[in-house]
Amino acid sequence: MSEIKKIILIGAGSRGRCYTNTAFDMQDKYKVVAVAEPQDDCRRYIKEKHSLPDDMCFTTWEPLLELGKIADIAIIATMDRQHTEPALRAIELGYDILLEKPVAPTPEECRIIQRAAEKRGVNVLVCHVLRYTHFFNALKDIIDSGEIGQVMNIQHIEAVGNVHHSHSFTRGNWRNSEESTPMILQKTCHDMDIMAWLVGKKCKRVQSFGKLSHFTSDSAPADAPEYCIDGCPHAEECPYNAVKIYYDDKENDWFRTTCTKMANPTDEDVERAIRTTDYGKCVYKCPNNVVDHQVVNIEFEDDIYASFTMSSFNKGGREIRIMGTKGELRGSMHSPIITVYDFLTKATREIDLDASAVGNTIQSGHGGGDYGIMVALLDVIEGRENRSACDIGESCDNHLISFAAEESRLTGKVIDMEEYSARFN
Repeated sequence: MSEIKKIILIGAGSRGRCYTNTAFDMQDKYKVVAVAEPQDDCRRYIKEKHSLPDDMCFTTWEPLLELGKIADIAIIATMDRQHTEPALRAIELGYDILLEKPVAPTPEECRIIQRAAEKRGVNVLVCHVLRYTHFFNALKDIIDSGEIGQVMNIQHIEAVGNVHHSHSFTRGNWRNSEESTPMILQKTCHDMDIMAWLVGKKCKRVQSFGKLSHFTSDSAPADAPEYCIDGCPHAEECPYNAVKIYYDDKENDWFRTTCTKMANPTDEDVERAIRTTDYGKCVYKCPNNVVDHQVVNIEFEDDIYASFTMSSFNKGGREIRIMGTKGELRGSMHSPIITVYDFLTKATREIDLDASAVGNTIQSGHGGGDYGIMVALLDVIEGRENRSACDIGESCDNHLISFAAEESRLTGKVIDMEEYSARFN
């Protein structure tokens, strides 16, 4: 039996709590021994959940890492622009790292983290949780079996969901690329990585179009107040009414904890948040600048072409259609059924996944991916094969697809990935 791995957590927001909650459920494998988190309630949650002493609870990461290497693993789940410094210091100390995506806010910083990890000889596993879902592993099995022949085309949709977009990308932490990262990186570096992983090929060229079109001040009704709770005359007909989303819906822990920045908020906490923070603002009057819809065309090696759509104008969910020389397959992360059509027999085969394969949200555990990556982390550290896991170099290569897509969107150019990547080597 392997030795229990000790974990320090840097950043106890929803993702940090998710991974350490999973670690808590795997107590024969992991033990959380310290936390650094500026929000009092979130830090207290980790302290109580894992029975941490006061001297192992910090408001910032610096004094925690000043203790030296006191554990085996550092989970870094801070905001996007706060990854690089603690990651580099943890690498220097010899920690293996579970690093929330995206790796860093710029291509340069991604490569700096990569080079530091490779030089120090530590593992950095980036949280591409889609790789660890039952759904995408089933797709990978079918492709690798040769059943649909050589993959020729992929149509992949990241349906962000209109309410999810309003929460995270209009009112929330990732609404402004100057404060966080571009949406194509923050939300869909998952998807660029998963397409590259499924086909096992490098990206050659990228082209993208996208814009912030709807969630703007031009869409705001003339008589809408600054905050929804102040009696908006359109409250009943608006799908983005903050009172309904955050206060009336008692079941959505993700929205309630995020808007209050508390692990166990009360109704009073939620009301205070929607009266005083941007989570309660009219969705058309927020300081947001990230796109609300974007498309990306990708050319992989061996003449494989992919079209990717990220849109906020939908219920939400990921769907994919993969076309090969012998057949095609289709699936959705919100359905347990994957269909495979055979050109020769003209027969359609259905693959019925188990219930844990269904779901695309934080609350659903990303279809098993949140648990799967914690299993993979142990495999990587202990030197066992795990097909889904990739090293920091591969992760950074696939991050560059998102960065290149954003450059294409802004410049109107088709980006040659060999030339683009050379700028950051």
